[in-house]
Amino acid sequence: MDTNTIIIYIACICFLFLFGKIFILPLKSIVKLILNSLLGGTLIYIINLIGGLFGFHIGLNYITAIFAGILGIPGSILLVILKLILG
Repeated sequence: MDTNTIIIYIACICFLFLFGKIFILPLKSIVKLILNSLLGGTLIYIINLIGGLFGFHIGLNYITAIFAGILGIPGSILLVILKLILG
């Protein structure tokens, strides 16, 4: 093996590491958003189970699940307050 081939191999390995680093960060954020949205949707479902006893219901759709997922428990509380205010 000559030195040009070794340099090309090293450059390709560095490129693969750099390429992987660039694309793994957005993938982590997307997975985190999906998991948080699932947890937010579960929290809204639990609120609907308990609120069903009192005639209280929050629509469970993509927007409310993502809203509760991004903001967490404060987002779910905000959805409850908005539902109470807007009726």
